[in-house]
Amino acid sequence: MKIAFYTLGCKVNQYETQALEQVLTGRGHTLVPFDGEADAYIINTCTVTAVSDKKSRQMIRRARKAAPDAVIAVCGCYPQTHPDAMDGMGVDLVSGTGDRLGFAGLLERTWQERQPVTALDNAFDRRSFEILPAGGLEGRTRAMLKIEDGCVNFCSYCIIPYARGRVRSLSPQDTRRELERLLEAGYREIVLTGIEISSWGQDLPGGQTLIDLLETVCRDLPGEVRIRLGSLEPRTITPDFCRRAAALPNLCPHFHLSMQSGCDAVLARMNRKYDSARYYESVQLLHGYFDRPAITTDLIVGFPGETEEEFQQTLTFLHRCAFAAMHIFPYSKRPDTPAAKMPGQVLNAVKEERARRAAETAAEMEHTYLSQWVGQTVPVLFEEEQGGLWRGHTAHYCAVAAPSPRDLHNCLVQVQLEGLEGNTLKGVVL
Repeated sequence: MKIAFYTLGCKVNQYETQALEQVLTGRGHTLVPFDGEADAYIINTCTVTAVSDKKSRQMIRRARKAAPDAVIAVCGCYPQTHPDAMDGMGVDLVSGTGDRLGFAGLLERTWQERQPVTALDNAFDRRSFEILPAGGLEGRTRAMLKIEDGCVNFCSYCIIPYARGRVRSLSPQDTRRELERLLEAGYREIVLTGIEISSWGQDLPGGQTLIDLLETVCRDLPGEVRIRLGSLEPRTITPDFCRRAAALPNLCPHFHLSMQSGCDAVLARMNRKYDSARYYESVQLLHGYFDRPAITTDLIVGFPGETEEEFQQTLTFLHRCAFAAMHIFPYSKRPDTPAAKMPGQVLNAVKEERARRAAETAAEMEHTYLSQWVGQTVPVLFEEEQGGLWRGHTAHYCAVAAPSPRDLHNCLVQVQLEGLEGNTLKGVVL
C-alpha cells in the first residue's frame, strides 16, 4: 500500500506516528505525502482542546473527499475519548491510543476486506508499556524516545487521562536498549518524552524515579551524545534530583517546567498539584545547580474565573522566573472536563488580549536570556542548512545559525557566538 500520515498534537503523537511509519515500511508498504495520492490515509488525532477535535475532523473530511476509494484510518486520543464522533464521517478503521503494533495488521485487513473495523479498549485497563521502535526515518540528528505513557493528575481542564489511562513506564533496561539502538543509527541527541514523564517509575517495583532512569541512560555515554528531557512537573525538581542531574555531563541543562499560571487561586481551580511558591523553589534550585539553565514553560491565559488582578499576578511571576522561552495558550474549553462547566468563562477578546501581553513579556525574557550568550563559545549540534547558513541548537536549546563550507549535518562543533538576530544566535564555526 501507499500510505500517507497526518499527525496532530504533542511530541508523543509525533513519536507514535514515526513508530507506525517504521512498522508499516518494515512490512513492505510505502510512505507518500498526505496531499498526494495514497491507498490509505492515517490521521493520528489530538483531543487536548475542542480546537484539536475540530482540526481532526477537518483532516478526516479532507482525506475522504480527496480519496473516495482509499482507506481512511483514524487513531489517537480523539477516537479514544469520542468514538461516536467517527460515525457518519466515512472512517474505515477506528483505533485509539493502544496496541499501535496491532494497528498495522488492522490497516492491512481493512484494505483487503473493505469492511469497517473499530478497535478500541478502555485506556484505564492497560497495565503494561507498549514498546515501539524509536526514531524517525530521516534526519538522524535528534530522536524522541518515549519512556512513559498515561497520566493520573486529572487537571480540571484536561481530558488526556481518559485518553491515555494510568501511568505506565518503559523499564530502565528497555530504555537503555532503545537508546543504544538509536545511537547505533547515528542520532546525536535523544529527547526523553511521554505524557507525564515526571511520573516515570510509579508503576515499577523498587520506588524508582526519573533521576534513577537518567543515571542509567547517561551511564558511559560518548561525550558528543546529548540527552534532553521533555516536559516536567515542578515536583520533580528537588535538591536530590538537581545534585544527581548536575553530575551527568550528557544531560542538557534545558528544563521545561509546566506552569500554566503564576496565580495560586487559578492553579487551585486548575487542580494543579503545586502553588507558585513551590514552582519558584524549583526555578531557584535549577539556577543553584546549573550554569544559566534554560527554563521554559507553558502558560494558559483566560482560564475560567481569571480576573485582571489574577492575570497581573501571573505577569509579575513570569518576570520573577525569567524564562528562556514560553508557549502561551488562550484557554480553550474542552467539553467533558470540570473547567468547561466552571462559572466565569472569559471572553475570547479578553483571552486574546492577555495572550498578547504575555507574549510581549515572553519575548523580552527570551531576548534577555539569549543575549547573555553573545561572546561565548559553545558546542552546537547542527541539523540542516537553510539559506546558506547551517542551523542547529546548543545544549540549552538556543537556536544558532552559522556559515560554513563544510557539511555540518549531525556534527557537534564549537561555535563562537557573535550576535543575536531575532531569536537566533549568529556565530562563527571554529
